[in-house]
Amino acid sequence: MTEVIIFSIVTVSAIAILAAIILYFVAKKFYVYEDPRIDEVENILPAANCGGCGVPGCRNFAETCVKSEDFGSLYCPVGGNDTMAAVAKILGKDAVAKAPLVAVIRCHGTPEFRKRTTKYDGVTTCAVESALYSGHTDCQFGCLGHGDCVVVCDFDAIFMDEKTQLPYVVDDKCTACGACVDACPKSVIELRKKNKKDRKIFVSCINQDKGGAAKKACSVACIGCKKCVKECAKFEAITVENFLAYIDHEKCKLCRKCVTVCPTKAIHEINFPERKVRPKKIVAKKKPVTKKDLTTTEKVKIESPKEINLKEIAKENTDKKNDKK
Repeated sequence: MTEVIIFSIVTVSAIAILAAIILYFVAKKFYVYEDPRIDEVENILPAANCGGCGVPGCRNFAETCVKSEDFGSLYCPVGGNDTMAAVAKILGKDAVAKAPLVAVIRCHGTPEFRKRTTKYDGVTTCAVESALYSGHTDCQFGCLGHGDCVVVCDFDAIFMDEKTQLPYVVDDKCTACGACVDACPKSVIELRKKNKKDRKIFVSCINQDKGGAAKKACSVACIGCKKCVKECAKFEAITVENFLAYIDHEKCKLCRKCVTVCPTKAIHEINFPERKVRPKKIVAKKKPVTKKDLTTTEKVKIESPKEINLKEIAKENTDKKNDKK
């Protein structure tokens, strides 16, 4: 019995040793070398794994940064320029600074401006409702208001406003990862340049119907009148296509002139100071001048159609007085 146990232990040990030797040589044979810089880059990244860089996960993005020959085209929206500069320092490359972006809701169709014409009774997600029909209002382009964008945001940068029934973006928390943009079936959300003091001007409408139909569906819809285009002729930042105006955030100078000429208030200005209202100049009405108000000289000029020499008149009056004496 003892010999059987000893024999079993020796056999199992021998098999284990043999297997370990085989695994060792196999590991050496098929060893895949991994650049140690990948770990260094990954440690710098924010570990959000949001996919905003266009790569699934920060680990994969780190590998892409190390292996890519076109490093300038890569960008981590969550980490921003500081993170990319640190990555470039590790890799010995030059980082290209990019302007930060922020999500913008291009729809202002609140219940006040966009009346409900149907009632949706089903799964309360934008994706499902959009697949079933055009929406609960006459505008088939606007926000459906079920908050798919809120669900996918990992940074709590967007929430639904109960009063307006529209999503609201918190600029300070938004990382421009683009998750909300991909989640919106109506393409209402857009990433735009984050200017100084978070100021931005954009057309808060995506309705591509003709002016009359768009205005009937929503009173603050863009009607494609092109007044804003004429106002921005100098910078050419505004174009109209399919009866819808669009402001190029790269060309826009934030002058706000287009906002004042928009007849439907479809162009929004965000985080600007209130406009100063200039008081109108009050022009006092002049009282009609009567003959009593005129001086002797003015009376003479009015009564005589010809120019009169006042010195001669005074001399004649003096001579008459002397004659009477």
